[in-house]
Amino acid sequence: MQSIIANLKKRGFEAVYAKNREEAVQKALSFIEKGSSVSWGGSVSIEESGLIERLKAGAYELIDRSRAKSGEEKTELMRKALLADTFLTSFNAVSRDGVLFNIDGNGNRVAAIAFGPKQVIALVGKNKIVDSESELENRALKIAAPKNAKRLSLSDEKDICAIFVKTRICRTKGRIKIILVDEDLGY
Repeated sequence: MQSIIANLKKRGFEAVYAKNREEAVQKALSFIEKGSSVSWGGSVSIEESGLIERLKAGAYELIDRSRAKSGEEKTELMRKALLADTFLTSFNAVSRDGVLFNIDGNGNRVAAIAFGPKQVIALVGKNKIVDSESELENRALKIAAPKNAKRLSLSDEKDICAIFVKTRICRTKGRIKIILVDEDLGY
């Protein structure tokens, strides 16, 4: 994992190691200023880690689309998340040479990763690491997409594969923070 962290850093990402999800949550919280605005996209990794519950118990301004009372309100909250101080997510795949890959159904997650929030914090389990950049899309399509489609009760996993984003360099050095977790996390 240390070589992956070094490769991520060479590409301008801030990257740290966590031995388990509890340590990953502690590291994520250390990056988030009290009182700041925080949001997240649909991420099983973030949910499984317990980070959202810790944030709800803390002193943060949460932008939580799950609390929306209508489709219009949900869309508005997803738009507001693009201006959050911190956006939480994961990646469908990370290559050993430090390239990140995501697929998205609505585009809110990949939009926030690409531009908007002051910082993006991603918890990435070891199950999402692939050997090379050429394997990123395959892992996302063959492993993550079917599981996410089932979780969201979609009849076809292609419904979740609307937008593909490969992130090779973080031009605003350190804006995207990757916490590599030495256990399986998410899909």
